[in-house]
Amino acid sequence: MKNNITIRCMECGSVCSKEESFIIDNKNVCRRCLFGDISPVKIYPIGFVSNKQDRDSSDFGLRGKSRTSRIELFHSQKPFMYKLEDERNLTIVYYLHKTRPVRARFKRGLDGKEVGVFASRTPDRLSRIGIQDVRLVKVEGTTLVVKGLDAINGTPVLDIKLKRKIL
Repeated sequence: MKNNITIRCMECGSVCSKEESFIIDNKNVCRRCLFGDISPVKIYPIGFVSNKQDRDSSDFGLRGKSRTSRIELFHSQKPFMYKLEDERNLTIVYYLHKTRPVRARFKRGLDGKEVGVFASRTPDRLSRIGIQDVRLVKVEGTTLVVKGLDAINGTPVLDIKLKRKIL
């Protein structure tokens, strides 16, 4: 096991590496109990978020006042940006790289209602995938300047899509 750090799963009792376990409701649970025999999906980032945002010490929210972010795409992404500057509303898909242990149920920061992860916007989730609709301010080479992105500085960006219109 990597670095000889092993964890005992509180669900099945098996021993696994720290990388193969998740902390849920303050209990270690192995990947197999959560996802069965499904293999992880390999996804590569296309760039990173650059801003002055960081997670605050509470369960919810960001620290930093700026609501403008720069999405610094890798130069290799330039061919895929054709006519992107003509759009104003985008959906950004990103990887939540600074998550904390997951709680199955908690009081939502928005209104205090007790909910599960799927009924919230918490960044502390098993998938570690974040999705946010943003406003495109401008494109500078392979950099997108956007408003309304909740992602913190250094967040890997996985994809960019045109915002879908709600029916």
